[in-house]
Amino acid sequence: MRRRWLWLAALPLLLMLMLWSADRLWPLPLREVHPARVVVTEAGVPLWRFADENGIWRYPVSLNEVSPRYLEALLNYEDRWFWKHPGVNPFSVLRAAWQDLRAGHVVSGGSTLTMQVARLLDPHPRTPGGKLRQLWRALQLEWHLSKTDILTLYLNRAPFGGTLQGVGAASWAYLGKSPERLSYADAALLAVLPQAPSRLRPDRWPQRAQAARDKVLRRMAKEGVWSDRQVKESLQEPVWLAPRQMPQLAPLFARHLAQREAGVKIVSTLDAALQRQLEALALNLKSRLPARSSLAMLVVDHQSMKVRGWVGSADIDDDSRFGHVDMVTAVRSPGSVLKPFIYGFALDDGLIHPASLLQDVPRRFGDYRPGNFDSGFNGPVSMSEALVRSLNLPAVQVLEAYGPRRFTGRLRNAGLQLRFPPAAEPSLAIILGGAGARLDELVAAYSAFARHGRAGQLRLTPQDPLLERPLMSQGAAWIIRRILANEAQPLPDSSLPQTVPLAWKTGTSYGYRDAWAIGITAQYVIGVWTGRPDGTPVAGQFGFASAVPVLNQINNLLQAGVQSQRIAQPVDPRPASVTSAAICWPGGQALPAGDTNCRRRLATWLLDNSEPPTLLAQGQESNQGIVRPVWLNKKGERVAADCPEAIKKDVLLWPLPLEPWLLASERRAARLPPASASCPPMQAEDVAPLLISGVSDGAIVKRLPGQTALSLRIVSQGGQGRRWWFLNGDLLEASGNSVTLMPQKSGEYQLVALDEAGQTAVARFTLQ
Repeated sequence: MRRRWLWLAALPLLLMLMLWSADRLWPLPLREVHPARVVVTEAGVPLWRFADENGIWRYPVSLNEVSPRYLEALLNYEDRWFWKHPGVNPFSVLRAAWQDLRAGHVVSGGSTLTMQVARLLDPHPRTPGGKLRQLWRALQLEWHLSKTDILTLYLNRAPFGGTLQGVGAASWAYLGKSPERLSYADAALLAVLPQAPSRLRPDRWPQRAQAARDKVLRRMAKEGVWSDRQVKESLQEPVWLAPRQMPQLAPLFARHLAQREAGVKIVSTLDAALQRQLEALALNLKSRLPARSSLAMLVVDHQSMKVRGWVGSADIDDDSRFGHVDMVTAVRSPGSVLKPFIYGFALDDGLIHPASLLQDVPRRFGDYRPGNFDSGFNGPVSMSEALVRSLNLPAVQVLEAYGPRRFTGRLRNAGLQLRFPPAAEPSLAIILGGAGARLDELVAAYSAFARHGRAGQLRLTPQDPLLERPLMSQGAAWIIRRILANEAQPLPDSSLPQTVPLAWKTGTSYGYRDAWAIGITAQYVIGVWTGRPDGTPVAGQFGFASAVPVLNQINNLLQAGVQSQRIAQPVDPRPASVTSAAICWPGGQALPAGDTNCRRRLATWLLDNSEPPTLLAQGQESNQGIVRPVWLNKKGERVAADCPEAIKKDVLLWPLPLEPWLLASERRAARLPPASASCPPMQAEDVAPLLISGVSDGAIVKRLPGQTALSLRIVSQGGQGRRWWFLNGDLLEASGNSVTLMPQKSGEYQLVALDEAGQTAVARFTLQ
């Protein structure tokens, strides 16, 4: 007898042990290896979905993200005792069994919501054994999860027809709205669809769906959950839906974000309305693009650095245009897009100011000889003019003074990583596109011109922190942005527009492979790229003709949105470090009225009241610069320094390479006073320094591939009278200002030019 009682006492423990063991052996299948994922906007609008291995897509929601009307309809129609039963409602099971026996077929299943979730997690056959398995899973759910968790599982796993699961996906696909905004009719429809999702699909069988919905509505009125008036009005709404609306926005952005972020619902910073407009614009422009060409567009709110629009290709479905390649993150040659940065850095370093005299003249830098886009040269230009017209030689001149390595490192520190071929070093060519860059990084760097000199990092999700790094001073950023907005001329603060109009810069890479346009509005930074993703040249494609029209269309879309929503635009007042002044050429500094050295007066902005003198290119003007000290007698004639009553005076001369572009009255021969016959100056004072261009001292010259001969045309500037040329000590048969060298053997060479004044210029080079 005692043994029997012991067995009876141990039976509950044994049963509990068996249940515990079964729970460990057959755990709940809650985790998915490849779950369905969806990328949404901050407002919750789905952009793109990534289905699971079965092709199912979901829009995950929590209880507070679903309309209370839906929860009322669901619980009152499906499981009124959900919050009280232990997962299985014995009364419902017995009632369903009795109804099935009387009818001779299945009338109702008696399943609770917990049991339905169990079947969704672990599908089973409709057999007695399958039913027991469902009961077991239901008890497991109640054991491990709270009622709220179980209901949330149902909300996200319930079938709604085809590849849709969950009320969130169904609400967006069928109704085009958030599940938080469901009407009474919407809530009743979505509550009944999981009972027969294929048979009741509202986009295919609207009459069936309406009959089922009306049944739910009448029950809600009968049980007093909803008022008769609410139900009566809802019954009058017809069920007529357009085909399912699948999330099909920003596919390349979604792919980029899904690779970076975890989770089944990824919230992004995109604006769905703007993204839809940009993608429509891309499709409209596709037919106008050259064959196999694509385009990329990026819109960023520079105040928050949130990405609002991202179009990585013209059409993701167009394989002929490499539509699957995201050109926002592709590395391409930026052309002239980097020029604003070198001018901003040079302003901060005190090398130049906006009206500094720069030289747009032919120059050779070793084996690198840049030219302008239009193949012409303009001689003397200001920094602001050079930037607006995107002239190449002035930018190279400033970069030469600043340093390519330093320029690259400063950009890299702010997040703009320039890419170079293996073993390549930063050179002067980077300012014209001799490096690789990404559109997203360029746009982020350009935000510095609107963020007071601090470049922000793009934010793809609201959780991304707002990170920024200093790139240039606030004053330099303000000046460059005003120049790009065609507001280089200083104005009083009362007349200066506080809201800056569209400022923009173009770029065209070598061989017409890439066309760029980057713009800055009062609120946004806009980036545009167009070209062939495979890097093939496209004849006639350049930034102003190909990318700027797209930039203007995007700006029009943004401005229309600003006006329709009446959004106040940010202002950009003049920083205290920026002042206006008038400077003189050729010296580049302010001079009093009437000073004869002021050959041209220009109004300009100054940074920290800095007036750096004219920047000379390396190797120019020998050691004298453009300031020529002369001694004058009482007649104003030039005399020797030791002549009686000689008075010293500094004469500012234009840089020697600019002579061909100057009026005759501005050239050196006219600017220097005539020499005195009684006490003439030393000859050296009258002669311009002798310079050699065409090959620089220490250059390494290489033959073209497959050729054994090499032709070098060398030109001399300055000097006086006849020229004599010597190559490795041998006199050449040339006496003019130029000579053509055709060295045959590899090795080191020394070229010497001699003029009648006895000046010499030497250039040593190595032929390989």
